[in-house]
Amino acid sequence: MGLLLLAGLGGAAWLLPAPGLGEPVAAELGRSGVENPVTAVLLNFRAFDTLLEIAILLLGVVVLWSLGPTPWPSSPELVSPALPALGRVLFPAFVLVSAYLLWRGSHAPGGAFPAGAVMGAGGVLMLLAGARPWLSGDVYGPWRWALALGMTAMLGVAFAVMAGGHGFFEYPVELAGWLILLLELAAGLSIALLLFALYLGGEPPADWDTRRPA
Repeated sequence: MGLLLLAGLGGAAWLLPAPGLGEPVAAELGRSGVENPVTAVLLNFRAFDTLLEIAILLLGVVVLWSLGPTPWPSSPELVSPALPALGRVLFPAFVLVSAYLLWRGSHAPGGAFPAGAVMGAGGVLMLLAGARPWLSGDVYGPWRWALALGMTAMLGVAFAVMAGGHGFFEYPVELAGWLILLLELAAGLSIALLLFALYLGGEPPADWDTRRPA
């Protein structure tokens, strides 16, 4: 069955018209606000698709958290003694690489999704190293607002440009670059936290920032 599916997808890709949408994207790139065609597609021409992708991640976290609180590790003493030192050394590198990918996304391959994935991996490394998360399951806590930051920012920008007389996600040319930068920052942070929240396996207890494993 898997081979049939792979063959079907390969056949569909083979029948796609060449060169695809590369030429139309290149023709409008000067109006997009960025120099990288991938970023232009993801956060300008087809920003609605990116909004749905972030919404799916957020929905996954909501569904996972609805199943119950995340458990404490049953054997915290089994954490490798090398991991805490490794985490302290590598986490600044994760932050630096994420910032670089966000900056690079405007003119070369990079952007919010790879930056968020790298930052989320850094958070997972710190958790594996035995770090106590700064999380709280409080309904009105900053953790929940940060998880929804990417989708909230994208919807806010989309409705703001509509209020200015443009279409949904139709940025004014003179503001496109700044709006995309804003969305890159918000989406990158939100994606990192969403991936980290999915790794936790459940909703953090309201007192997780003060509790310790038994």
